[in-house]
Amino acid sequence: MTASKQIIVIGAGIIGASIAWHLTEAGAQVTVIADSAPGGVATPNSFAWINASWGNPEPYFRLRIRAMAEWKRLANDLPGLPLAWCGGLNWDLPADRLEAYAAEHSSWGYGIERVDREQVARIEPNLVEFPGFALHVAEEGVAEPVAAAKALLADAERQGARVLSSTVTALVQTDGRITGVDTSHGLIAADEVVIAAGVGAPDIAATAGISLPIETPPGLIVHSRPYKKLLNGLVHADRLHMRQTAEGRIIAGSDFAGGDPGDDPAATARDLFAVVKAALRGAEGLELDFHTIGYRPNPIDGFPIIGRAEGMDGVYVAVLHSGITLAPAVGLFATREILDGERDPLLAPYGLSRFAQ
Repeated sequence: MTASKQIIVIGAGIIGASIAWHLTEAGAQVTVIADSAPGGVATPNSFAWINASWGNPEPYFRLRIRAMAEWKRLANDLPGLPLAWCGGLNWDLPADRLEAYAAEHSSWGYGIERVDREQVARIEPNLVEFPGFALHVAEEGVAEPVAAAKALLADAERQGARVLSSTVTALVQTDGRITGVDTSHGLIAADEVVIAAGVGAPDIAATAGISLPIETPPGLIVHSRPYKKLLNGLVHADRLHMRQTAEGRIIAGSDFAGGDPGDDPAATARDLFAVVKAALRGAEGLELDFHTIGYRPNPIDGFPIIGRAEGMDGVYVAVLHSGITLAPAVGLFATREILDGERDPLLAPYGLSRFAQ
């Protein structure tokens, strides 16, 4: 790999942090620029579920399965990364769709187990009601998203990367290629610029005439005060998805991406938290601490945008939802493509050029 290449990574969320860490590990000279704290904007509001679960076509499933394996590799390379393979229970689909999901994903090699009421009770004994039929995937997990991003950035800094708190106002073009960025602290030159700025990515890309077709739907998630252990893993019940963090907080949304905040987000949060308490045994002392409203960077077709922008050298784009699941794979694959020109076949469907067709 080209050890001397100078690369700017815009964004300090989990995607930017992973790309920066992998590039630094590979010997590149990396500068991370972000106008938010480590962890970015979307990452702190994430349910942080690591999975290859339902609703995905097989090529995307294959990318997600690879990403789950890359999380294990990353945890070995960076001991202490806040990661837990706690398993996930799901009955947030009609029975026929649950069966279809189980059959399809089992045929693809996903470790799905059909479980009955008694088995659910053994997996999550503190649920008030146990479904008669659910699916359990023991290999699903969670990362503590902000802590993981901070750990990646801190280790990248230890290896020589720079992390700057600044605002990127424009991409700088010279002779038809991107040669750096203009920031609130002045011009910074680079051999390549990586846009991993989440919901801020379209405005940055637009300064070089690059269009990123992204939607940013809001998602409300409630966070309890730290509490005694009530949940062992991920629970995906009917219109209630929840898990317990490493510090003991129950976090929940009406789905894993968070629900519609409505006209009165505080009232929506209170109502949702009441549902959470009613769903758990031993939750009498559980208290709502705060709610968050995250804005996910969702490409309009629902799939990641990862790769170089055609017609403009020197810029690489990595903007996606499911950032927590995909982060280690995106970091690894982007590094190989940026430094060696090797594009992983799993990224084939996810270039920006697909929107020009």
